[in-house]
Amino acid sequence: MERPLEEQQQNNPDKVKSVLNILIESPYFYRTDADELFMFLRRHRSDFAAFFKTYYGWELIVDDKCARVYKDKWYNEAIVPSQRLQFNLSSRDECIAFMLLIEFFEHQLEENSMTVEDKANLRFVFSDMLEYICRRFAELFEKNGKYTAEYVRANILRSLLPKLIKFRFLLEVPKPAGMDLSRDQYIYEALPALYHYNSGRLGKGIFAGDDAAESVETDNMEEDSVNDEDFTEMEEDDGASAVSLIIDELDEDKNAE
Repeated sequence: MERPLEEQQQNNPDKVKSVLNILIESPYFYRTDADELFMFLRRHRSDFAAFFKTYYGWELIVDDKCARVYKDKWYNEAIVPSQRLQFNLSSRDECIAFMLLIEFFEHQLEENSMTVEDKANLRFVFSDMLEYICRRFAELFEKNGKYTAEYVRANILRSLLPKLIKFRFLLEVPKPAGMDLSRDQYIYEALPALYHYNSGRLGKGIFAGDDAAESVETDNMEEDSVNDEDFTEMEEDDGASAVSLIIDELDEDKNAE
């Protein structure tokens, strides 16, 4: 049996080594990180995919702007989830806010007629995102008036945004030199990893309760619409761990070309 990547390893050893390291150094490899290496990966995608599948059992996912390796199993059972360096949301409200961010992203793409093929990434102002998330929280929790702009800003987004920046879902655009901006005027760039998630499927995990963890094992999980009653009846911590599992494992475009 021919060894995966053997020919490329002989012809382009430095590029092969660089691509393999980049793919496991962070959750996502963006074309803007290293354009030449990204295009090398795309040209030889089948070789790299075979390598990861043969030796690791991982799936390589590549689209026009982003590449990642998808791992569906942890092999060292001695390392508990709290010891792993991974994107993890710690409360129900953070999970819902992440879902609403994806929803906001999808709406903004539609309004601006943008797709993953566009060279530029979507950019938005913090105040627009805050307004959208607050409005959706108000719609989802009609009997609970605590989700004011100040509450969402201080108790949800203050902890969520640093995680989204750290794990490269969002980029905070540097302020122009000499310009003093308020927090509401900050500009964020939606990075290509957001295309790999779908708000409808994340929502299914929140509503499923104890059955959500089992749902993530299903390859053909169907999208579900938002049901207000499911949100209003939930306790504060219900669904958080289940949705975190889905966020960690879910990839809407895992077969993207």
